[in-house]
Amino acid sequence: MAGTEGSDLPDKPAVFLLDKPHFQVRLQSDLLKVDLKDGARAEIEKLAEARPALRDTIGWMFQTIIPLDVHLWEIEKVTVESSGKVNIRIPHRRDIHIPLEHVEAERLVEKMNELIPIEKERRIERQLAEQVAEKDRERQKADTLKYRPIR
Repeated sequence: MAGTEGSDLPDKPAVFLLDKPHFQVRLQSDLLKVDLKDGARAEIEKLAEARPALRDTIGWMFQTIIPLDVHLWEIEKVTVESSGKVNIRIPHRRDIHIPLEHVEAERLVEKMNELIPIEKERRIERQLAEQVAEKDRERQKADTLKYRPIR
């Protein structure tokens, strides 16, 4: 398996995987990943080369949208339209819309709705542990300074 971009950590195993002709949707226990396949990327690059005015816009799109990694704790709501399009609501960010077959969409949303509350709870636990650790560091620093001789 390929490592996460900019990291030596391996990817977690996929809980749910959809391999479409132009993109791949990979749901891990804590992360949703949407990646364009090389063929689709090449087609978009050809379009950009043919129309220089689009080059900057498409470059921005590749940097900000694709590949797309979303932590599940960030997701507010996941729904399926009758057409099979999955709508993912993320506060303070653009919503994500993934076109799938209706059955695939239902399975993905069902699995995400199982995992999202678990990840939200883990996020709260991590934040509380970080706060406790920070208070402990501050207390230790204060104790160290309290018994330091004055010069």
